[in-house]
Amino acid sequence: MTSSSPHSSASHAASLELRMRDLLPAVRARAPQAKALRRLPDETIADLKAIGFFRALLPHRLGGMELPPAEFFRLQVMLGEACMSTAWAGGIVAVHPFQIALMDRRAQDEVFGADPDTLVSSAYAPVGRVTIAEGGFRLSGRWAWSSGSDHCSWALLGAIVPGEGYRTFLVPRSDYRVEDTWRSMGLEGTGSNDVVVQDAFVPDHRTHRQSDGFRLTNPGVTPESHPMYRIPWGQLFVRTVSCAAIGAAKAALDLYIRAVQGPASNDPTKLAADVDTQRRIAEAANCLDEVEVVMYRNLRQLLDQASAGQEAPMLDRIKFRYQASIVIEKCLSVVDSLFSVAGGRSVYSGSEIQQRFLDLHVARAHIANHPVPFARNFGNALLGGENQDFFV
Repeated sequence: MTSSSPHSSASHAASLELRMRDLLPAVRARAPQAKALRRLPDETIADLKAIGFFRALLPHRLGGMELPPAEFFRLQVMLGEACMSTAWAGGIVAVHPFQIALMDRRAQDEVFGADPDTLVSSAYAPVGRVTIAEGGFRLSGRWAWSSGSDHCSWALLGAIVPGEGYRTFLVPRSDYRVEDTWRSMGLEGTGSNDVVVQDAFVPDHRTHRQSDGFRLTNPGVTPESHPMYRIPWGQLFVRTVSCAAIGAAKAALDLYIRAVQGPASNDPTKLAADVDTQRRIAEAANCLDEVEVVMYRNLRQLLDQASAGQEAPMLDRIKFRYQASIVIEKCLSVVDSLFSVAGGRSVYSGSEIQQRFLDLHVARAHIANHPVPFARNFGNALLGGENQDFFV
Protein backbone atom coordinates (compact mmCIF):
# COMPACT_ATOMS: atom_id res chain seq x y z
CA MET A 1 0.00 0.00 0.00
CA THR A 2 1.34 3.40 -0.97
CA SER A 3 -1.57 5.31 0.52
CA SER A 4 -1.18 7.17 3.77
CA SER A 5 -2.84 5.67 6.86
CA PRO A 6 -5.88 7.25 8.55
CA HIS A 7 -3.57 8.31 11.39
CA SER A 8 -1.16 10.10 9.07
CA SER A 9 -4.06 11.78 7.22
CA ALA A 10 -5.45 13.09 10.52
CA SER A 11 -1.99 14.30 11.51
CA HIS A 12 -1.55 16.07 8.16
CA ALA A 13 -4.99 17.68 8.51
CA ALA A 14 -4.32 18.99 12.01
CA SER A 15 -0.87 20.28 11.09
CA LEU A 16 -2.07 21.96 7.91
CA GLU A 17 -4.99 23.62 9.69
CA LEU A 18 -2.63 25.14 12.27
CA ARG A 19 -0.31 26.42 9.55
CA MET A 20 -3.26 27.84 7.63
CA ARG A 21 -4.49 29.71 10.71
CA ASP A 22 -1.06 31.25 11.12
CA LEU A 23 -1.11 32.34 7.47
CA LEU A 24 -4.57 33.94 7.43
CA PRO A 25 -3.57 37.39 8.78
CA ALA A 26 -1.09 37.79 5.92
CA VAL A 27 -3.67 36.64 3.36
CA ARG A 28 -6.17 39.13 4.76
CA ALA A 29 -3.61 41.94 4.70
CA ARG A 30 -2.76 41.17 1.06
CA ALA A 31 -6.39 41.19 -0.12
CA PRO A 32 -6.16 44.81 -1.41
CA GLN A 33 -2.94 43.92 -3.23
CA ALA A 34 -4.63 40.93 -4.88
CA LYS A 35 -7.46 43.19 -6.00
CA ALA A 36 -5.05 45.75 -7.46
CA LEU A 37 -2.92 43.12 -9.21
CA ARG A 38 -6.03 41.24 -10.45
CA ARG A 39 -4.29 38.01 -9.44
CA LEU A 40 -2.95 36.47 -6.26
CA PRO A 41 0.31 38.01 -5.03
CA ASP A 42 3.40 35.87 -5.56
CA GLU A 43 3.97 35.91 -1.79
CA THR A 44 0.58 34.29 -1.19
CA ILE A 45 1.28 31.53 -3.69
CA ALA A 46 4.67 30.94 -2.06
CA ASP A 47 3.08 30.80 1.39
CA LEU A 48 0.39 28.33 0.29
CA LYS A 49 3.09 26.15 -1.24
CA ALA A 50 5.20 26.34 1.92
CA ILE A 51 2.40 25.09 4.18
CA GLY A 52 1.56 22.25 1.77
CA PHE A 53 -1.89 23.43 0.70
CA PHE A 54 -1.40 22.56 -2.97
CA ARG A 55 -0.37 19.01 -2.02
CA ALA A 56 -3.43 18.34 0.12
CA LEU A 57 -5.18 16.14 -2.47
CA LEU A 58 -2.08 14.89 -4.27
CA PRO A 59 -1.33 11.13 -4.08
CA HIS A 60 1.11 10.11 -1.40
CA ARG A 61 3.39 8.42 -3.95
CA LEU A 62 3.95 11.82 -5.59
CA GLY A 63 4.72 13.63 -2.34
CA GLY A 64 1.14 14.53 -1.47
CA MET A 65 -0.84 14.39 1.76
CA GLU A 66 -3.99 12.55 0.59
CA LEU A 67 -6.04 14.74 2.91
CA PRO A 68 -9.70 13.72 3.38
CA PRO A 69 -11.76 15.99 1.10
CA ALA A 70 -13.80 17.35 4.01
CA GLU A 71 -10.59 18.59 5.63
CA PHE A 72 -9.42 20.16 2.38
CA PHE A 73 -12.63 22.14 2.04
CA ARG A 74 -12.43 23.19 5.68
CA LEU A 75 -9.16 24.91 4.74
CA GLN A 76 -10.80 26.59 1.76
CA VAL A 77 -13.56 27.95 3.99
CA MET A 78 -10.88 29.37 6.30
CA LEU A 79 -9.16 31.04 3.35
CA GLY A 80 -12.51 32.48 2.26
CA GLU A 81 -12.91 34.23 5.59
CA ALA A 82 -9.64 36.08 4.94
CA CYS A 83 -9.96 36.70 1.18
CA MET A 84 -12.50 35.09 -1.14
CA SER A 85 -10.28 35.63 -4.22
CA THR A 86 -7.50 33.65 -2.54
CA ALA A 87 -9.89 30.90 -1.51
CA TRP A 88 -11.46 30.71 -4.98
CA ALA A 89 -8.28 30.64 -7.07
CA GLY A 90 -6.21 28.76 -4.51
CA GLY A 91 -8.89 26.14 -3.95
CA ILE A 92 -9.45 25.53 -7.66
CA VAL A 93 -5.73 25.15 -8.32
CA ALA A 94 -5.35 22.87 -5.29
CA VAL A 95 -8.17 20.52 -6.35
CA HIS A 96 -6.59 19.70 -9.72
CA PRO A 97 -4.10 17.16 -8.33
CA PHE A 98 -7.17 15.06 -7.49
CA GLN A 99 -8.32 14.95 -11.11
CA ILE A 100 -4.81 14.31 -12.42
CA ALA A 101 -4.56 11.42 -9.94
CA LEU A 102 -7.43 9.83 -11.92
CA MET A 103 -5.52 10.04 -15.20
CA ASP A 104 -2.91 7.73 -16.68
CA ARG A 105 0.12 7.57 -14.40
CA ARG A 106 2.32 8.88 -17.18
CA ALA A 107 0.40 12.16 -16.99
CA GLN A 108 0.70 12.23 -13.20
CA ASP A 109 4.46 11.76 -13.38
CA GLU A 110 4.89 14.37 -16.13
CA VAL A 111 3.18 17.02 -14.00
CA PHE A 112 4.26 16.17 -10.46
CA GLY A 113 7.23 13.80 -10.79
CA ALA A 114 9.85 16.52 -10.46
CA ASP A 115 7.87 18.95 -8.31
CA PRO A 116 4.84 18.03 -6.15
CA ASP A 117 4.00 21.74 -5.91
CA THR A 118 3.46 22.12 -9.66
CA LEU A 119 0.38 24.29 -10.19
CA VAL A 120 -2.40 23.58 -12.70
CA SER A 121 -5.29 25.84 -13.71
CA SER A 122 -8.43 24.87 -15.60
CA ALA A 123 -11.29 25.97 -17.84
CA TYR A 124 -13.78 23.15 -18.29
CA ALA A 125 -16.27 24.70 -20.70
CA PRO A 126 -16.34 22.46 -23.80
CA VAL A 127 -15.29 25.23 -26.20
CA GLY A 128 -12.16 23.58 -27.62
CA ARG A 129 -11.89 22.32 -31.19
CA VAL A 130 -10.56 18.77 -31.41
CA THR A 131 -9.33 16.62 -34.28
CA ILE A 132 -8.15 13.05 -33.80
CA ALA A 133 -4.47 12.44 -34.53
CA GLU A 134 -2.16 9.45 -34.29
CA GLY A 135 -1.55 8.77 -30.59
CA GLY A 136 -3.79 11.59 -29.42
CA PHE A 137 -5.50 14.78 -30.51
CA ARG A 138 -4.95 18.25 -31.95
CA LEU A 139 -6.51 20.92 -29.76
CA SER A 140 -7.30 24.60 -30.38
CA GLY A 141 -9.49 27.17 -28.70
CA ARG A 142 -9.96 29.98 -26.21
CA TRP A 143 -11.17 29.28 -22.68
CA ALA A 144 -12.31 31.96 -20.21
CA TRP A 145 -12.31 31.97 -16.37
CA SER A 146 -9.04 30.08 -15.85
CA SER A 147 -8.52 31.12 -12.23
CA GLY A 148 -4.93 31.35 -11.00
CA SER A 149 -3.61 30.77 -14.52
CA ASP A 150 -0.79 33.31 -14.21
CA HIS A 151 0.86 31.11 -11.58
CA CYS A 152 0.39 27.77 -13.32
CA SER A 153 2.53 25.72 -15.71
CA TRP A 154 -0.23 23.36 -16.90
CA ALA A 155 -3.93 23.75 -17.75
CA LEU A 156 -6.88 21.35 -17.84
CA LEU A 157 -9.16 22.34 -20.72
CA GLY A 158 -12.53 21.01 -21.82
CA ALA A 159 -13.57 19.93 -25.32
CA ILE A 160 -15.82 17.48 -27.16
CA VAL A 161 -14.11 14.65 -29.04
CA PRO A 162 -15.99 14.01 -32.30
CA GLY A 163 -18.02 10.83 -32.13
CA GLU A 164 -17.21 10.26 -28.44
CA GLY A 165 -18.06 13.06 -26.05
CA TYR A 166 -16.47 15.28 -23.42
CA ARG A 167 -12.84 15.01 -22.33
CA THR A 168 -10.50 17.16 -20.29
CA PHE A 169 -7.15 17.87 -21.99
CA LEU A 170 -4.00 18.41 -19.92
CA VAL A 171 -1.77 20.95 -21.69
CA PRO A 172 1.68 22.29 -20.68
CA ARG A 173 2.37 26.05 -20.54
CA SER A 174 4.60 25.78 -23.61
CA ASP A 175 1.49 24.92 -25.66
CA TYR A 176 -0.78 27.77 -24.55
CA ARG A 177 -0.70 31.44 -23.66
CA VAL A 178 -2.54 33.34 -20.94
CA GLU A 179 -4.27 36.53 -22.07
CA ASP A 180 -4.98 39.24 -19.50
CA THR A 181 -8.76 39.63 -19.76
CA TRP A 182 -9.93 39.50 -16.12
CA ARG A 183 -11.53 42.85 -15.28
CA SER A 184 -14.46 42.15 -13.03
CA MET A 185 -16.61 43.78 -10.38
CA GLY A 186 -15.69 41.16 -7.77
CA LEU A 187 -13.25 38.29 -7.20
CA GLU A 188 -10.74 40.61 -8.86
CA GLY A 189 -7.77 38.84 -7.31
CA THR A 190 -8.51 35.45 -8.86
CA GLY A 191 -6.67 36.22 -12.11
CA SER A 192 -9.32 34.28 -14.04
CA ASN A 193 -7.82 35.08 -17.42
CA ASP A 194 -8.25 33.45 -20.83
CA VAL A 195 -6.17 30.48 -21.96
CA VAL A 196 -5.50 30.26 -25.70
CA VAL A 197 -4.30 27.14 -27.53
CA GLN A 198 -3.40 26.99 -31.22
CA ASP A 199 -3.18 23.51 -32.72
CA ALA A 200 -1.40 21.76 -29.86
CA PHE A 201 -0.86 18.01 -29.84
CA VAL A 202 -2.20 16.32 -26.70
CA PRO A 203 -1.30 12.62 -26.30
CA ASP A 204 -4.14 10.33 -25.34
CA HIS A 205 -2.68 9.65 -21.88
CA ARG A 206 -2.98 13.35 -21.04
CA THR A 207 -6.75 13.34 -21.42
CA HIS A 208 -9.53 12.39 -19.02
CA ARG A 209 -12.83 11.02 -20.29
CA GLN A 210 -15.93 12.36 -18.60
CA SER A 211 -17.34 8.85 -18.85
CA ASP A 212 -14.43 7.51 -16.76
CA GLY A 213 -15.02 10.15 -14.09
CA PHE A 214 -18.73 9.31 -14.03
CA ARG A 215 -18.41 5.51 -14.06
CA LEU A 216 -15.35 5.46 -11.77
CA THR A 217 -13.26 3.66 -14.39
CA ASN A 218 -10.40 6.14 -14.14
CA PRO A 219 -7.14 4.68 -15.53
CA GLY A 220 -4.95 6.15 -12.78
CA VAL A 221 -6.85 4.51 -9.93
CA THR A 222 -5.54 1.09 -8.89
CA PRO A 223 -6.35 -1.23 -5.96
CA GLU A 224 -3.44 0.43 -4.10
CA SER A 225 -4.83 3.96 -4.58
CA HIS A 226 -6.26 5.85 -1.63
CA PRO A 227 -10.04 5.24 -1.41
CA MET A 228 -10.79 8.94 -1.86
CA TYR A 229 -9.84 8.66 -5.55
CA ARG A 230 -12.95 6.49 -5.93
CA ILE A 231 -15.13 9.49 -5.11
CA PRO A 232 -16.70 10.88 -8.31
CA TRP A 233 -14.55 13.76 -9.57
CA GLY A 234 -17.54 16.01 -10.21
CA GLN A 235 -18.47 15.95 -6.53
CA LEU A 236 -15.15 17.56 -5.61
CA PHE A 237 -14.72 20.18 -8.29
CA VAL A 238 -18.16 21.72 -7.89
CA ARG A 239 -17.45 22.34 -4.22
CA THR A 240 -14.37 24.46 -5.01
CA VAL A 241 -16.51 27.07 -6.80
CA SER A 242 -19.04 27.33 -3.96
CA CYS A 243 -17.09 26.55 -0.79
CA ALA A 244 -15.14 29.83 -0.77
CA ALA A 245 -18.47 31.65 -0.50
CA ILE A 246 -19.12 30.09 2.90
CA GLY A 247 -15.98 31.70 4.27
CA ALA A 248 -16.77 35.05 2.64
CA ALA A 249 -20.31 35.05 4.07
CA LYS A 250 -18.98 34.15 7.53
CA ALA A 251 -16.61 37.12 7.25
CA ALA A 252 -19.49 39.40 6.23
CA LEU A 253 -21.50 38.27 9.24
CA ASP A 254 -18.55 38.96 11.55
CA LEU A 255 -18.08 42.42 10.02
CA TYR A 256 -21.76 43.21 10.49
CA ILE A 257 -21.80 42.02 14.11
CA ARG A 258 -18.76 44.15 14.94
CA ALA A 259 -20.35 47.14 13.21
CA VAL A 260 -23.60 47.01 15.18
CA GLN A 261 -21.68 46.49 18.41
CA GLY A 262 -19.72 49.67 17.71
CA PRO A 263 -20.64 53.29 18.52
CA ALA A 264 -24.35 53.87 17.93
CA SER A 265 -25.44 56.19 15.14
CA ASN A 266 -28.65 58.24 15.04
CA ASP A 267 -30.33 55.32 13.28
CA PRO A 268 -31.83 52.98 15.90
CA THR A 269 -31.91 50.08 13.42
CA LYS A 270 -28.10 50.02 13.58
CA LEU A 271 -28.15 49.20 17.30
CA ALA A 272 -27.33 45.73 18.57
CA ALA A 273 -30.52 45.81 20.68
CA ASP A 274 -32.74 46.27 17.60
CA VAL A 275 -34.92 43.18 17.14
CA ASP A 276 -34.61 43.18 13.35
CA THR A 277 -30.83 43.30 13.65
CA GLN A 278 -30.95 40.34 15.99
CA ARG A 279 -33.23 38.43 13.61
CA ARG A 280 -30.96 39.01 10.61
CA ILE A 281 -27.91 37.86 12.56
CA ALA A 282 -29.65 34.73 13.85
CA GLU A 283 -30.93 33.77 10.40
CA ALA A 284 -27.53 34.40 8.82
CA ALA A 285 -25.66 32.31 11.37
CA ASN A 286 -28.16 29.46 11.06
CA CYS A 287 -28.06 29.47 7.26
CA LEU A 288 -24.27 29.29 7.18
CA ASP A 289 -24.29 26.50 9.73
CA GLU A 290 -26.71 24.53 7.55
CA VAL A 291 -24.68 24.76 4.33
CA GLU A 292 -21.45 23.89 6.11
CA VAL A 293 -22.92 20.90 7.96
CA VAL A 294 -24.47 19.52 4.76
CA MET A 295 -21.20 19.89 2.87
CA TYR A 296 -19.12 18.05 5.46
CA ARG A 297 -21.75 15.34 5.86
CA ASN A 298 -21.84 14.70 2.12
CA LEU A 299 -18.06 14.60 1.75
CA ARG A 300 -17.62 12.26 4.70
CA GLN A 301 -20.35 9.96 3.42
CA LEU A 302 -18.68 9.77 0.00
CA LEU A 303 -15.32 8.92 1.59
CA ASP A 304 -16.84 6.36 3.97
CA GLN A 305 -18.56 4.60 1.07
CA ALA A 306 -15.41 4.64 -1.06
CA SER A 307 -13.37 3.29 1.87
CA ALA A 308 -15.88 0.45 2.27
CA GLY A 309 -15.64 -0.42 -1.43
CA GLN A 310 -19.14 0.86 -2.10
CA GLU A 311 -20.32 3.18 -4.84
CA ALA A 312 -22.42 6.15 -3.82
CA PRO A 313 -26.05 5.65 -4.88
CA MET A 314 -26.90 7.71 -7.97
CA LEU A 315 -29.72 9.51 -6.18
CA ASP A 316 -27.26 10.68 -3.51
CA ARG A 317 -24.82 11.87 -6.17
CA ILE A 318 -27.58 13.87 -7.82
CA LYS A 319 -28.73 15.30 -4.47
CA PHE A 320 -25.19 16.23 -3.43
CA ARG A 321 -24.65 18.00 -6.74
CA TYR A 322 -27.81 20.03 -6.25
CA GLN A 323 -26.84 20.87 -2.68
CA ALA A 324 -23.47 22.16 -3.87
CA SER A 325 -25.17 24.38 -6.45
CA ILE A 326 -27.37 26.17 -3.89
CA VAL A 327 -24.52 27.17 -1.58
CA ILE A 328 -23.98 30.46 -3.41
CA GLU A 329 -27.70 31.24 -3.37
CA LYS A 330 -27.85 30.68 0.38
CA CYS A 331 -24.67 32.67 1.05
CA LEU A 332 -26.01 35.47 -1.16
CA SER A 333 -29.19 35.57 0.91
CA VAL A 334 -27.02 36.10 3.98
CA VAL A 335 -24.77 38.78 2.54
CA ASP A 336 -27.57 40.62 0.72
CA SER A 337 -29.61 40.74 3.93
CA LEU A 338 -26.69 42.17 5.90
CA PHE A 339 -25.43 44.52 3.20
CA SER A 340 -28.87 46.08 2.74
CA VAL A 341 -28.72 47.42 6.31
CA ALA A 342 -24.96 47.87 6.63
CA GLY A 343 -25.18 51.66 6.54
CA GLY A 344 -23.96 54.46 4.34
CA ARG A 345 -20.28 53.70 4.74
CA SER A 346 -20.73 50.30 3.10
CA VAL A 347 -21.19 51.86 -0.35
CA TYR A 348 -17.78 53.53 -0.45
CA SER A 349 -14.82 51.91 -2.20
CA GLY A 350 -12.74 49.91 0.24
CA SER A 351 -15.70 48.70 2.30
CA GLU A 352 -14.94 45.18 3.47
CA ILE A 353 -18.55 44.03 3.60
CA GLN A 354 -19.10 45.46 0.11
CA GLN A 355 -16.19 43.36 -1.16
CA ARG A 356 -17.89 40.19 0.08
CA PHE A 357 -21.14 41.33 -1.53
CA LEU A 358 -19.42 41.83 -4.90
CA ASP A 359 -17.35 38.65 -4.69
CA LEU A 360 -20.42 36.51 -4.05
CA HIS A 361 -22.37 38.04 -6.91
CA VAL A 362 -19.51 37.31 -9.32
CA ALA A 363 -19.26 33.74 -8.03
CA ARG A 364 -22.97 33.28 -8.76
CA ALA A 365 -22.18 33.86 -12.46
CA HIS A 366 -20.23 30.58 -12.65
CA ILE A 367 -22.33 27.99 -14.44
CA ALA A 368 -21.78 25.42 -11.68
CA ASN A 369 -23.52 27.78 -9.24
CA HIS A 370 -26.72 28.06 -11.29
CA PRO A 371 -29.01 25.68 -9.40
CA VAL A 372 -31.94 25.40 -11.82
CA PRO A 373 -30.68 22.46 -13.96
CA PHE A 374 -29.46 20.60 -10.88
CA ALA A 375 -32.78 21.11 -9.10
CA ARG A 376 -34.56 19.84 -12.19
CA ASN A 377 -32.36 16.74 -12.32
CA PHE A 378 -32.83 16.03 -8.61
CA GLY A 379 -36.59 16.45 -8.78
CA ASN A 380 -36.74 14.28 -11.89
CA ALA A 381 -34.71 11.56 -10.14
CA LEU A 382 -36.96 11.66 -7.07
CA LEU A 383 -39.87 11.05 -9.43
CA GLY A 384 -38.15 7.98 -10.88
CA GLY A 385 -36.58 9.63 -13.94
CA GLU A 386 -33.14 8.96 -15.39
CA ASN A 387 -30.10 11.03 -14.43
CA GLN A 388 -29.36 13.82 -16.92
CA ASP A 389 -26.01 15.03 -15.51
CA PHE A 390 -22.73 13.18 -15.99
CA PHE A 391 -20.70 15.52 -13.75
CA VAL A 392 -22.09 14.13 -10.49
